[in-house]
Amino acid sequence: MKSALVAAAFLLSTASLARTQTTSIVGDWEGSLKAGGAELHLALHIVQGDGGGFKGTLDSIDQGALGIPITSVALTRTTLTLRISAIGGSYEGTVNAEATAIDGTWVQGASLPLAFKRATKQELAALAPRRPQNPVKPYPYREEDVSYDNKTANLTLAATLTLPQGPGPFPAVLLITGSGPQDRDESLMGHRPFLVLADYLTRRGIAVLRADDRGIGTSGGTFAAATTADFATDAEAGVAYLRTRRDVDAKKIGLVGHSEGGIIAPMVAARNPAVAFIVMMAGSGVPGDEIISAQAELLSQGAGLSPERIEQNLALQRTILRIVKQEKDDAVLDSRLREALAGTVPPEQMSVQIKGLTAPWYRYFIAYDPAPALKRVTCPVLAINGERDVQVPPKQNLPAIRSALESSGNKNVEVIELPGLNHLFQTAKTGLPNEYATIEETMSPVALDTVARWILKR
Repeated sequence: MKSALVAAAFLLSTASLARTQTTSIVGDWEGSLKAGGAELHLALHIVQGDGGGFKGTLDSIDQGALGIPITSVALTRTTLTLRISAIGGSYEGTVNAEATAIDGTWVQGASLPLAFKRATKQELAALAPRRPQNPVKPYPYREEDVSYDNKTANLTLAATLTLPQGPGPFPAVLLITGSGPQDRDESLMGHRPFLVLADYLTRRGIAVLRADDRGIGTSGGTFAAATTADFATDAEAGVAYLRTRRDVDAKKIGLVGHSEGGIIAPMVAARNPAVAFIVMMAGSGVPGDEIISAQAELLSQGAGLSPERIEQNLALQRTILRIVKQEKDDAVLDSRLREALAGTVPPEQMSVQIKGLTAPWYRYFIAYDPAPALKRVTCPVLAINGERDVQVPPKQNLPAIRSALESSGNKNVEVIELPGLNHLFQTAKTGLPNEYATIEETMSPVALDTVARWILKR
């Protein structure tokens, strides 16, 4: 449930262009893309490549996605063409005679007008979104870079451990990230939610461990091949590591999971008696296919689509989910998905869409029902959702979480819907994902306080 714009490595572009052309577009450019009611500031960086050609990168400044590789850059007379394979995007624009502006069209599913103008490094830096909650060093606590092994998966995870001042032992929590490739700060759209949360909890006397996902940052392993069940073993490795620390109270180790992390926390707690408590932040209580269908409906409504169009979208969504759940043969699955998506997905993006729908993670997620694991959880549980969460809707999930936990006799359960907050627990107007980057607040003080107070009561 992330934006399509993601950072990646630098790739070489086309070559064999005249030096007079090369100098005309080399430099830094700034543009503004208006999509879905949000405005995204983009930065285009073009440099001279080998043989007189070009290479470059694209930044989505508001989303914190920097260094997205431009696969190819071509300049034919005054027409500039970019292809960005990493995000399935392309751009074509006309460079003015002075080479100070480019007017054109961005294509990424939809076609949107996009104009660039030259910009200085200082002007681009000024566009960076404000994130006033990010803590500033020196911190009033200790911070260690650590690593530990997941022996089940034969990989090493890289993490940060923050510890209150003093000898301890301290109560501790492991933070578990949401879906998609995440670093230890759960960085997205310029926000660093887990940095903010870890800082808040550590200042209140709680040790916090947060790790890069497998295959991300400096953690080992491969992210793309992993499922939620695999990530659960990474979380168990984190718990095992905390139990080796003399400055951590081994009887007071808990899990705090956000989104997919809120699915993983009860999976681990249900089978690991070392987990003393769990906090589910926007975790789910119903199967993944039900989450995706509800999410699709809310996002379509938020986009202002007509009831007829929404029903068409939902019908297609149900068809796709049914095909992915039922079809076991990969070749037949690919064929059936192409047939179902024909006319709804641009041909150049078809393979990217199908790759996502057939990925091990997606196939596991849509079939997984969290209720059985929740029913086996006997430790204290706090489940919170934002009222305006359109990705894991609270009305759908909080009652299901409460019901599953209480049905097996767990009486130490607190379920809270926090007014006015979105999926990231920001104070929001609509809750739609296009707001995330535009909100300065990274995590509501109400959410931070709710989590901290509950943990300290344990």
